[in-house]
Amino acid sequence: MGKLVGFSGPVWRLIPATAAATPAMPATAIEGRFHHSGQTAAYASLSVEGTAVAIKRYLNDGVSRVLVPMWLEAPFISDQRENPEASIVWQDARACGEVAPTWAVSDRARAIGALAMLYSSRSRPDLTHVVVFDPACLTYVGPTTVFKP
Repeated sequence: MGKLVGFSGPVWRLIPATAAATPAMPATAIEGRFHHSGQTAAYASLSVEGTAVAIKRYLNDGVSRVLVPMWLEAPFISDQRENPEASIVWQDARACGEVAPTWAVSDRARAIGALAMLYSSRSRPDLTHVVVFDPACLTYVGPTTVFKP
């Protein structure tokens, strides 16, 4: 299931430029890799490189984005980096009308009190991403820069 660990360190987010004033904002999509049914999720990476890898599939959508350095301070994070279920393509299941299997992973983490969850990049397992269930754990440290893919 992954262990609960504490985390205090830098993370980076790629967010729409229109949201630059609220960098800790959760994802606006109704559902995503680790959120559904009104759940809150703010997605980030533990490296600048990881941010572009994490949203590679969305980079041709015409949205202008900014790179935002933030600090994540959370005493309870579920570490799912060794769990292959956390890094599968969730969109395939949704396209077939099925429940995304990644939701079970994040639902279990939320149920045990995790404020966030670490997981390995599907395409680059050497990179780590994080989904933050409580955006109050994120603090802007800046500076924000324009992202150029």
